Amino acid sequence: MIHTQGLKSPYQKRQAEIISLIAHNAESRTLLEGSLWFHNDVRNNFYYASYLFAAAVNPELPVEFDREQAKGTAERVLLEVLSLQNQQLGTKLYGHWPLGLHPVPQDAPLNELPVEIMGSLMAYFFQEYGAHFSVQLKMAFDHTLEHIYNSGFFRKPVVYYNHHEAKYTAAKLIFGTLFDDQDLREDGLNSLKTTLQYIKSNGMPEYGALPWFWHWVQAFTCALEITGDSDMELKNLLCEMLDFLWNERASFYLKGAWVGPHSRGWPHDIPGDGNLLHDYIQFGDFVLPKEMPRTEYAGFLFYEAPASAQATALKKREPIEVKKLTHKVVPGASEFPKLHSYTYVTPDFAAGGLWERGDEFDNEQLRWSFSLPVSGEGEANQLFFFHPGDYYYEGDPRHQSGHMEVLYHRNVIMALFPVSSEDQDNLVGVLPKGKWIMHDRSLFGQARGVYFAIYLSVPYELIQRNKYIEVAAKGLPGGVVVEAIRSAEAEEQGILGLEQFADAMKKHSPEFNSSSTVKATYTSWVGNHKLICTAGSGIATAEVDGAAVSFDNYTV
Repeated sequence: MIHTQGLKSPYQKRQAEIISLIAHNAESRTLLEGSLWFHNDVRNNFYYASYLFAAAVNPELPVEFDREQAKGTAERVLLEVLSLQNQQLGTKLYGHWPLGLHPVPQDAPLNELPVEIMGSLMAYFFQEYGAHFSVQLKMAFDHTLEHIYNSGFFRKPVVYYNHHEAKYTAAKLIFGTLFDDQDLREDGLNSLKTTLQYIKSNGMPEYGALPWFWHWVQAFTCALEITGDSDMELKNLLCEMLDFLWNERASFYLKGAWVGPHSRGWPHDIPGDGNLLHDYIQFGDFVLPKEMPRTEYAGFLFYEAPASAQATALKKREPIEVKKLTHKVVPGASEFPKLHSYTYVTPDFAAGGLWERGDEFDNEQLRWSFSLPVSGEGEANQLFFFHPGDYYYEGDPRHQSGHMEVLYHRNVIMALFPVSSEDQDNLVGVLPKGKWIMHDRSLFGQARGVYFAIYLSVPYELIQRNKYIEVAAKGLPGGVVVEAIRSAEAEEQGILGLEQFADAMKKHSPEFNSSSTVKATYTSWVGNHKLICTAGSGIATAEVDGAAVSFDNYTV
């Protein structure tokens, strides 16, 4: 339980802040028919009720509502959530919940997903707050956890090293401990060892996947909270796993932003990082936006990142290059393909992405982007371009096609789109809000202390979206080149405003060739590097100052 009086830990203070914010949000909501707040996702009811209950029973947490009444509301919602579990032994999806509840929660179809993370979090919540439960709620939790254990949903092997299996592994450890099932606990320990060994040797196949990376963190932090004092070997392995995860996070961290490529992402993280609560509590170096699209258990579960991760995340004084190697898991393949990601991180912006493209679930990937620190207003903080692919629809800037080849070099990204006559010739871009000057086939802008020079091979127009500016262009094949420059660096070269920047950068326009082979040649403003990107078969030929790009120094 979080106590606030006399706290010196900034982590606990930020956790208490989150609990209070979500609890007051929950208390102000009107219950829908069926004693729930949400019909879009059953888990949101459990999360919000957990926060409201925790705030109501913690006398040291200041609240602006009647504690007993709030506790009663939270219990009512929790009981309703528990009642939606399928407790009929022998039936399909026994021990599971529905996911979407509209229009009638009791009639909603069961789904495999909710129990994966919610089941373990229920065990944690019962352990932490069960002493404050009514007799009815305590009995309901007892029965619910027993049905989860008996369902055995977690009794699956580690095959793909993804977030589902991470949650199964944590659940094996948690329920093996709670029900004194030594075989299940041993299975969980072996799964943990297997997973940790694989990702330390091969990287995480789900690179930059949000919000699922946070499911890894929550699941293993939850397992540590419940099992940590029972077995020193297990405790050390869980700490090793969490240290690895937080070091991974820190490598791609910039003041709340998750920089670099994403294998998957939801609309609240592309094109604006919105899943911020874990980062806020761990690092606390940005203003928390009012919107919290993914509350989950950030306010309850915490593991302090190792000093190495803290230093990487918070002490970015000079630009650094992050060169990562991971292996993409392909079912049935004898050898997994290698993926190389490149990210250039400065104190004010980051740039980078994935050199190779691979098919990802629901095609929700973000191949590359420039990233700015998050804003307190929740606006987009990413800049990128793409050719629309499967599942794309207007206003959702994800779902890229495979028709893109790239060159990454520090503060410059070049992207070519060798589409054929049979493909759509659309090009879509995303810009953060700021000041922008439009020229024929070029754009010059300034956003949050960073200048951007954007060159296109095709004409374009701008469309104002809710939290970003869309660049809509047609006429591919072709390409785009983007260079980002920190305002302080530009000032050192005599650039004192956006107009001067635009005048200087117009002279650096790249040369595009789309007649036979799609190609772009560009000399960067920073460093005067000659960059040549030529479309090939699946990956471009990338040259920097006459030398081909090498992947020799990319590591997990």
